[in-house]
Amino acid sequence: MKISVPEDTALGQNAHSDGSLDGGVRGDAVLGDKVLGDKEALALASRTDTARLAQEAAHCRDLGFGNVVTYSRKVFIPLTQLCRDVCHYCTFAQTPKHIPQAYMPIDEVIATCKAGAALGCQEALFTLGEKPELRYRAARESLAALGFKTTIDYVIEVARRVLVETGLLPHINAGNLTRDEMLALRDVSASMGIMLESASTRLCEKGMPHYGSPDKDPITRLATLDLAGELRVPFTSGILIGIGETRLERIESLLALRTSHRRYGHLQEVIVQNFRAKPHTKMALAPEPDLEELVWTIAVARLIFGAEMSIQAPPNLSPGVLEQLVAAGINDWGGVSPLTPDHVNPEAPWPHLAQLARDTGSAGKYLDQRLTLYPRYLVEADTWLSPKVQPAARKQSDGEGYAKRDEWIAGISEHAPSTELSLPFAQAKPAVAALIERCLAGEPLAETEIATLLRSRGADFGAVIEAADTLRKKVSGDTVSYVVNRNINYTNVCYFKCQFCAFSKGSGSENLRGKPYDISAEEITRRCVEAWERGATEVCMQGGIHPDYTGQTYLDIIATVRKATPAMHIHAFSPLEVWQGAETLNVPLTEFLARLKSAGLDTLPGTAAEILHDDVRAHLCPDKLNSAQWLEVMESAHAIGFRTTATIMFGHIESPEHSARHLYSIAELQRRTGGFTEFVPLPFVAHEAPMYKKGKARRGPSYREALLMHAVPRLVFNGLIDNIQASWVKMGREGVAACLNAGANDVGGSLMNESITRAAGAEHGEEWSPAEIETTIRALGREPRMRSTLYADAPAERRDRAQLAAGLAPIHLDPAARTQRTKLGQQSSADT
Repeated sequence: MKISVPEDTALGQNAHSDGSLDGGVRGDAVLGDKVLGDKEALALASRTDTARLAQEAAHCRDLGFGNVVTYSRKVFIPLTQLCRDVCHYCTFAQTPKHIPQAYMPIDEVIATCKAGAALGCQEALFTLGEKPELRYRAARESLAALGFKTTIDYVIEVARRVLVETGLLPHINAGNLTRDEMLALRDVSASMGIMLESASTRLCEKGMPHYGSPDKDPITRLATLDLAGELRVPFTSGILIGIGETRLERIESLLALRTSHRRYGHLQEVIVQNFRAKPHTKMALAPEPDLEELVWTIAVARLIFGAEMSIQAPPNLSPGVLEQLVAAGINDWGGVSPLTPDHVNPEAPWPHLAQLARDTGSAGKYLDQRLTLYPRYLVEADTWLSPKVQPAARKQSDGEGYAKRDEWIAGISEHAPSTELSLPFAQAKPAVAALIERCLAGEPLAETEIATLLRSRGADFGAVIEAADTLRKKVSGDTVSYVVNRNINYTNVCYFKCQFCAFSKGSGSENLRGKPYDISAEEITRRCVEAWERGATEVCMQGGIHPDYTGQTYLDIIATVRKATPAMHIHAFSPLEVWQGAETLNVPLTEFLARLKSAGLDTLPGTAAEILHDDVRAHLCPDKLNSAQWLEVMESAHAIGFRTTATIMFGHIESPEHSARHLYSIAELQRRTGGFTEFVPLPFVAHEAPMYKKGKARRGPSYREALLMHAVPRLVFNGLIDNIQASWVKMGREGVAACLNAGANDVGGSLMNESITRAAGAEHGEEWSPAEIETTIRALGREPRMRSTLYADAPAERRDRAQLAAGLAPIHLDPAARTQRTKLGQQSSADT
């Protein structure tokens, strides 16, 4: 998503004498390139109808953020409380004689951050006084003892270590900065910030709260804000209300922030913070702004910045009235810590996160977690994040750039986390409910509508999961199917350079798992015969694209399997292998497919699809089939009578829009051909994947995303594809159980051997025996059914053998030679 920097144009609506606008704030006025002009914004100062302002602001907010209100789970690091400024309301800043140490030691910072990480924190907020070394000898001496010249030098090193050693993303509030300082901090932090507080120079005059504080000069602070924009730093700022400013001055401050943001697009949130009087300060007896003043200011900020800007109010400064703040137009609570206090406002404890979720739910919204970096900036990480910070940010995020809230990892995690179904949330949005109803009625959805379902959170998520499970029950009943099969990956040599693949072994892949192999026809025969004797009905065969393989190689493999096990169903060759086979034999695609069919191939797996969106494929697998070619292979196969499966691999670099294109393309092809038997979501297993190890991909999908990728296809493919399969290799046993309550009705194959996912770091094993599968299914209150590849009941004889199968003999991986090993075997067949 591009971050628009709109021009200062007017709404084009008629203003009333009270400053209100016809129809409130229109969607096209706040989501497009139109927001309030400066004159209209300044006119808001005279509006006293706070309730109506709040209604307009809430409508505006909902256009941009829907039913989600966010927060960042953080640890608060008060790196130093020494400061050269003397703001009249501040208790954070201290003198050397009132604190035990000038600077928080690095080891203490790291320990705090690690403790926070254990509690689910993903942000380390660095807050500190400005340039204390310019005022205090104690600061200079402490820095010298630590080996640093300036406070900022120390911040840079501490933030670097936090990023490297704990994975938390530093957010730096270090005050005014030079270009060199900000560039250095950009390499060790995900975001920075400085509170403008007020653009009024009047507040810096004698007797006013900023007198004697040179760093609070508005011109200096706005220069730092502009510098952050120039250097592409995601930035936070805001205003402090109730310190002697007028309403008009607040609006002028907000417009100053907006001017900078329009120039650079870097302001990711605007904070409206209410002054709290503190003992032992010059403003200890000053009146605090009341709730109406705070609501008025929040609403005005929303109307000035429009629907796309995040407007934040700290929840600990307004306990008991959070619903009113939501109603005024905020969409974010800022950072909240389950571990550390608010050192700037120590008298105001953070709300417990469970209570914050309840309060947000009572306001009709769902509380979700973000990173210190807002989603739209992470989506454009190459613009807004240093390459040194990108890996940590991607590791913490989901497909929309929000926080990955769980520790579940595809292919590795044994236990499923609790889902949003158990958390408090408001009712599902009417738009989402309407989309669900259309799916249940068998109506097709547009790509954008599919993406909406894939973004579901809170009540929307619960509604999608429930509807998918209801539809599953209607289509498949309580039966859960599986197939007894054997995977044979005949080579891991491949000349393609897919960035997600840890299985293929090219010349640059020696550091990945295993050595290059190319198994013989004799080994293929042995495995097929053994599989048949153990009750298998299917052999599933795929491999790398060996540079010496031709279309004849694939024909020879079929001949070998067919001779060894005449009754075995052969489910083999991805669209990439089919395409390459046709090219190497210099024959049309349909002719090669016909040859495969004549040789005895029964069905094709729909792998190598990854994400059917060429923007993604350009990074994921640039030398592989493009989306149109993959679909062409599938449509051609269906045209000559092949049935195939379809897959999606998700959780790496794609967005909901990309996945929606994928699902839409599959649905449209199925409407034309009816050739897909099942849809198989494949969560990205990141651990050994090259692109993840380079910091170019996420750590796989979140658990929420994994469940949605089973539920949404169930809805979207209603009346088109009846079978949604959950991969136990990727999801784990508990994950599969959850998917079976989220739209899936099939658990795939017993496999016997599995190489591709294990090479990526998966730990769920190579075989799930039929007896174990059935025990698991029955424990869920479902009825197991052993099926064939085409979803007929498996023969009784096959079932009996499968239940009594002996252990597997060790496999033999013939080392890859200079040329391919023959795949045409001469062995006798199994007794069928």
